[in-house]
Amino acid sequence: MDDDQIRLDDTDRQLIGLLRDNARLSVSALAGKLRVSRGTVQNRLARLEHSGVIAGYTVRLRQSAQPNRIRAWMTIVVEGSCAPDVIRALRGEPAVTALHSTNGRWDVVAEISADNLEAFDRALGRIRLIKGIVNTETHILLSTHKV
Repeated sequence: MDDDQIRLDDTDRQLIGLLRDNARLSVSALAGKLRVSRGTVQNRLARLEHSGVIAGYTVRLRQSAQPNRIRAWMTIVVEGSCAPDVIRALRGEPAVTALHSTNGRWDVVAEISADNLEAFDRALGRIRLIKGIVNTETHILLSTHKV
């Protein structure tokens, strides 16, 4: 099964969010924060790793230390009162590096990062399928200038 076929539930998304914040958390610590058993965490980690949703564990670097990654901002319109569910789903998307709620035409701005255009395209496809997302617009960041 590949990552396009696996269904993530709230616990999976919360687990990914915790790992995104600190991938060095122990299984016991993860289980405590999720209020599930260690076995549940181990089984979910194994399933997420086997399916490719979790491709590996790594360190988080400053933006300036990652010059060749494709980065973008995706502005998102959310249907009605679906924002909490959409944000929860976006937290579970591995390509999303940050989320911002906003006002005006767009409800959410997601910062997205991928190693190549193919991975970037797959991430956009997954995000656009999230229930509650009505419209998106994506802006690839070409260069960053110091202020």
